[in-house]
Amino acid sequence: MRHKTGSREEWLTARLDLLQAEKELTRRSDELAERRRQLPWVRIDKAYRFDTDTGGASLADLFQGRSQLLVYHFMFGPDYTAGCPSCSMIADGFDGFAVHLANHDVMLWAVSRAPLAKLQAYKARMGWRFPWASSHGGDFNLDFNVWFTAEQQQEGGVEYNYRREPALEPRPAGEGGCFMTSGTDRATFLRERPGMSAFALEDGVVYHSYSTYARGLDGLWGSNQWLDRAPLGRNEAGVWWRRHDEYDHA
Repeated sequence: MRHKTGSREEWLTARLDLLQAEKELTRRSDELAERRRQLPWVRIDKAYRFDTDTGGASLADLFQGRSQLLVYHFMFGPDYTAGCPSCSMIADGFDGFAVHLANHDVMLWAVSRAPLAKLQAYKARMGWRFPWASSHGGDFNLDFNVWFTAEQQQEGGVEYNYRREPALEPRPAGEGGCFMTSGTDRATFLRERPGMSAFALEDGVVYHSYSTYARGLDGLWGSNQWLDRAPLGRNEAGVWWRRHDEYDHA
């Protein structure tokens, strides 16, 4: 596709006009961030348990001495043979800056329902360093709306991203999708969902402060922020990305 061209002067005029819109978006983003911080905190009284590299842990333990905790709800169910490719691409981004957050009073963890051994093996394959906990056998994912039962899925009882979804409709056998590279069928794959939740620890009490899902995660998908500034943008036609060790590097 041919794009319009112009002189440097025409480019600068258009760029300065765009700059005003970008500044307005930045101001609006700051306002939304403040509104997130103003949400009421909800006390967590349920005794969630997790399996970690250092043993069993409570939700409070995941703070590791910090007052704030961010959890990325990573799609990796017990029946998966590999983590979701999209979640893996997001994790490639936050793997590098998790250490910076940890030194700014914020712990960042990924949490998935797969058993810890599966998570550890996949983490080693990907070369990641961020902490990853298993919520296998517990209600954490269900309570935070990132895992649903087969019955909910079949009966239209899935409430994800603050809305109720219709019952999952079957698709033709062999139709492609991320589930095929995660070693499971489409229905099982889609019972897991991505999300991010924030928690605060105050006087020994854990509070839930924020959760976001679906396109709400867009700002956390680091590669998309770069692509939005590339000449052709995201230039998407279906799922084009793969796990970072699955590209043809030849």
